[in-house]
Amino acid sequence: MSTMTRKNVTPRSRWAEARLQTGTANPTTEPFWALVLAGGDGTRLQGVTRVIAGAPIPKQYCRILGSCSLLEMTLRRIAPLVAVERTLAIINRDHLTIARPQLTSLDARNVLVQPRNLDTGPGVLVSLLELARRAPETTVAIFPSDHYIRDGAAFRRSVERMRRVVAAHPDKIALLGARPEHVDTGYGYIAPGRPVAPSSDAFAVLAFHEKPAAGLVAAIIRRGALWNTFVMVARARRLLDLLRALRPDDVAPLEGVPIDAPTFAMVYDRLQPWNFSRGFLSHVPEHLVVTRADDLGWSDWGTPEAIERSFAAMGLVPPWKARAEAVSPEKESNFRADATY
Repeated sequence: MSTMTRKNVTPRSRWAEARLQTGTANPTTEPFWALVLAGGDGTRLQGVTRVIAGAPIPKQYCRILGSCSLLEMTLRRIAPLVAVERTLAIINRDHLTIARPQLTSLDARNVLVQPRNLDTGPGVLVSLLELARRAPETTVAIFPSDHYIRDGAAFRRSVERMRRVVAAHPDKIALLGARPEHVDTGYGYIAPGRPVAPSSDAFAVLAFHEKPAAGLVAAIIRRGALWNTFVMVARARRLLDLLRALRPDDVAPLEGVPIDAPTFAMVYDRLQPWNFSRGFLSHVPEHLVVTRADDLGWSDWGTPEAIERSFAAMGLVPPWKARAEAVSPEKESNFRADATY
C-alpha cells in the first residue's frame, strides 16, 4: 500500500473514461518527450562486453548484436515516436568518451550528464526536473537504453497505446508489461487487475513485486503477472508530484538546481542511491496502469544467460560462444570464472 494520503490522488474523471472507451483520446495533439536512461554501469555483463569490445564497458554502449550498440538501437527504435529535438538522454560523466559518439543524433543540450551512477532513482528524478523546466505540461515516455526488443514496430504500437491511456487518465503512470516466458527472480512483476475500460489491454495494477523470491514468482505468473520492462509513459508534472509526496527528502535538494548549474555536482554528491522501481513504483500501485504486450521478444539482457536465450530464439550463436568454440575448454572455463555476472 502507498504511504501517501488521499489528498495526493487526482480522481479519474468520467469524461476521461468516456474518451478512452470511445477512442476519442488523441495524444498526438499533446506535447510528448522521450527520456532515455543510459547511466547504468553494467557490472553484471563486464565479462561479455570485455570479449566483444575489448574492454568491460557498460552494456548499453556495446555492439552485442550487429553494428549498433543497445543505446543506438534504442534511439533508432523510438525515433518514429518522438522528435529528436524532444529526446533527452542521461549518462554518467565517466562514460562521456564512449557515449558522445553514440549520441550525435541528439543536440548536446539534450544529453544530460550526472556526476556518477546512483541507481535509477536519482537519474530519473534529475531528468524529470530538467524536463519540467523546459516543458512542464508535457507527457514523457521513459526508456531504458540497454534492453533488447525483437519487434520494434509492435513496441511502438504499445507505447502509442500507453500514450492514449495517459491522455484519457492524466493522473496515471502507464507501465509496459511483457508476458513472462519463464520464471526469473531478477525481474520486477506487475499484478494486473481489471481493465481500465471495456475491451482495453490496459489494466489497473493490484501490486508491484520487485525481484520476488522464486516461489512467489511462479504463483504470481499463474495469476497473470507481467514482467516490468521499465518503459513508462506519464505526465511529467504528475510523476514529480507523486515523487515529492513519497520521497520529499530526495526531491527537495534538487529543486531549483539545473543539471548544468555550478552547484549541481556538490548537491548530487550528497544524494543517496535508490532504485526507482523498489523505492517508488512498488509503493504506488493505485497510481499505475499496465499495458500488456505479449509478443515483443523483450529481455533486459541483464545476464549472459538472458542474452543467450534471445540469440537462441534468433537461431544465432552469441559472440562469446562463437569465440569460445575456437579455444580450449580450459580457457573457456577461465573466461566464465573471470566474468562479472
